[in-house]
Amino acid sequence: MSHSSLGVLRCCFSPPEQLSDTPSTRGRQDKLQPLWTKRVDAVDSDAHTVPPSSHGTCDCGKCVCDDDWFGQACQYQENCKLSKRKSKDLCRNTQGVVCSNAGMCHCGSCICNNPEGNDLISGHYCECDDSLCLDEDSGEVCGGHGMCYCGNCYCSAGWHGDKCEFQCDISPWESKRRCTSPDGKICSNRDPSGDWGDIHGNTCECDERSCHATYDRYSDEFCSGQCTCGQCMCHPPGDSRVHGKNCECDDRQCEDLNKDICGGHGFCSCGRCICSDGWFGKHCQFPRSCNVTDEQSKNLCETGHGAMCSGKGSCHCGRCICSPQEWYISGDFCECDDRECDQHDGMICTGNGMCNCGTCECWDGWTGNACEIWVGEEY
Repeated sequence: MSHSSLGVLRCCFSPPEQLSDTPSTRGRQDKLQPLWTKRVDAVDSDAHTVPPSSHGTCDCGKCVCDDDWFGQACQYQENCKLSKRKSKDLCRNTQGVVCSNAGMCHCGSCICNNPEGNDLISGHYCECDDSLCLDEDSGEVCGGHGMCYCGNCYCSAGWHGDKCEFQCDISPWESKRRCTSPDGKICSNRDPSGDWGDIHGNTCECDERSCHATYDRYSDEFCSGQCTCGQCMCHPPGDSRVHGKNCECDDRQCEDLNKDICGGHGFCSCGRCICSDGWFGKHCQFPRSCNVTDEQSKNLCETGHGAMCSGKGSCHCGRCICSPQEWYISGDFCECDDRECDQHDGMICTGNGMCNCGTCECWDGWTGNACEIWVGEEY
């Protein structure tokens, strides 16, 4: 049966008479509405008789109501025998709101607000808003590819989406198979948040947010390589000194200005020196035992101006140990300020070299005042 013929058959059919307002009867009344609808739908399209509960006649698809009845289906009685209180109680939805605030109550029945005559607000308590099914671009219900039931689109075969806006020429099973990632999850269970392009891949298996971090030579929270499908490809290519999930380990930081690893007195672990017994310091450059007197040691730590380690460190065995609280202080006499080195993107030496008393000394493959230019092999 077509929807147009259903519209004709529904004409003038009113729901069963209201029951008394008691807890037991209200539940029965709620169940009567769908039963009434099913009964109308089941009427044969060739039938010419109307059920005995009708209150009008159907003329070319429109109801001509009997006296004392009105509405599109002659379902409302003009002269109401119910009290206003009982009428409103019959119009309250499960939350206790009269006609869901989307209509007016008349004799225990809700008359939904549809000023434009489009019947978008419907339901026994006006609880259905079919405007939620309208396509924003075309204005069609469910994009013209489905039916709307109480604000939800039920798409025709081959269409899907909240408003049936997507067409698909494969079966639902094949669609699910194609969206299943190798680990058996639909679209990899990825949350579609983040910047555009962060999540990609045929099954959303690539999440570039796994690589997102800020590179800083004094921090191990960075990805100093190229992010490929959520995996950091460290550079320089082939340089095993840069490694880790986010390329967070840069063993080049264990090299001193002479390119010695931890001064030859320890080993490098993820960019930090582990010193051998008897040695300490960032590059294991300081011996714990000392063969010189305190006086000799102090003389070796004094600058030309007579200041001990430029006033920015302590003297140990004739060598200055710069204040660890001021990471940017360096030099034999703690006379250098690494903050004076050129920066790029807010990072000293762009994180691609070491600052040596105001001048960037770039690692292999990098050049520029701030080591910001890559001149190595393409990757």
